[in-house]
Amino acid sequence: MTAALFRPVRTRNAFEETVERLLQAIRLGVAAPGERLPAERDLAARLGESRVTLRDAIRAVADAGYVESRRGRYGGTFVAESLPAPARRVAPPGDLEDVLTLRHVLESGAAEAAAARALTPADRQHLAAALVEVSGVDTDQDEYRRRDSRLHLAIAEVAGSPSLTTAVADIRSRVNELLGAIPLLAANIEHSNAQHQAVVETILSGDVPAARQTMAEHLAGTAALLRGFLCA
Repeated sequence: MTAALFRPVRTRNAFEETVERLLQAIRLGVAAPGERLPAERDLAARLGESRVTLRDAIRAVADAGYVESRRGRYGGTFVAESLPAPARRVAPPGDLEDVLTLRHVLESGAAEAAAARALTPADRQHLAAALVEVSGVDTDQDEYRRRDSRLHLAIAEVAGSPSLTTAVADIRSRVNELLGAIPLLAANIEHSNAQHQAVVETILSGDVPAARQTMAEHLAGTAALLRGFLCA
């Protein structure tokens, strides 16, 4: 699972932030429906929190319907197969532009930074796998958003900056709330998949200007849809 989402908790609100991290991982699809979360000892170590705090957070997330505990040899904490429906919220125009501007800066920069690095074979495989994954979805909105998020996070991860990955994850959560309020269009999926392919190819080839430009174009398409549906 994406390490940046389970980074050490650094605030005094340990319980609240732990709940936030768990929900973010689930909503972004890093922890998919039916998937087992890391073992309690491992997850507590990653978060830098006590197992008591982690258990309280998991209990709260379970009460909200996002995870469930299973007993037995293959037991543990699993993401619920059917997740609660997200609240549909429409951001005021000013908030929408704030999100879109920050996303443009972060994700265009992430693509540029990824292309500028000497990627390892593991990095290349990670990007390629995420691209194949999102390209295999047609009209399932929730599944497409989940795999789309994974690809964008993968690009940030191979840029080599954990702080950047964290920032992209945070802005992606805000973007997904907005995307959840608009329909998923078949033509847009086809276009997005072509753009995803182009972004990954420019990163893998080390073409820094093209990586930034292709990502910016991809983000601009999503921004146009959001403005069209939410600001009319």
